[in-house]
Amino acid sequence: MSRKPRPAAPGESRDDEIAAMIRVDHAGEYGAVRIYEGQLAVLGNSPMAEKIRHMAAQEQRHLKTFDRLVVERRVRPTALEPVWRVAGFALGAATALLGEKAAMACTAAVEEVIDEHYAGQIARLGEADAELKATVADFRADEIAHRDEAIASGAQDAPAHRLLNETIKAGCRLAIALSTRI
Repeated sequence: MSRKPRPAAPGESRDDEIAAMIRVDHAGEYGAVRIYEGQLAVLGNSPMAEKIRHMAAQEQRHLKTFDRLVVERRVRPTALEPVWRVAGFALGAATALLGEKAAMACTAAVEEVIDEHYAGQIARLGEADAELKATVADFRADEIAHRDEAIASGAQDAPAHRLLNETIKAGCRLAIALSTRI
């Protein structure tokens, strides 16, 4: 069953809505790359580092795709990029300093929010933009795999897991809300 795309908000065109999707996704993929860079700066060659490098490479591919879409579709990137540069790296480094399981808890929390975010975009796009919808669906599959890998790697055994999980998820949701418009 195909869902109808959500109508644009009052005063917002469908093109504006799609531009906002590309802007926020570009910002999110940039933030994900920075989180993994922060984790790798702390964890170096730990047993978890190879898994993180693999996930980071996938996020880098996502970012390159959104870099291209921002240019091709003439979408204004988020003005918050300097904030996400610092915040993403700091989040990755801070959770890695708490240990490998905390780094994986960070990944699981972020990817759970991104899974929900991308699922919502796919539903809102409907048949409006087949290329963007396919891209988001492809990347969503990677994000789900990252979440599942993080859980399998002990994310739920991290110190103060519940607090860490809920705090990171709230931060991600705030970052999404801000980057959609700013």
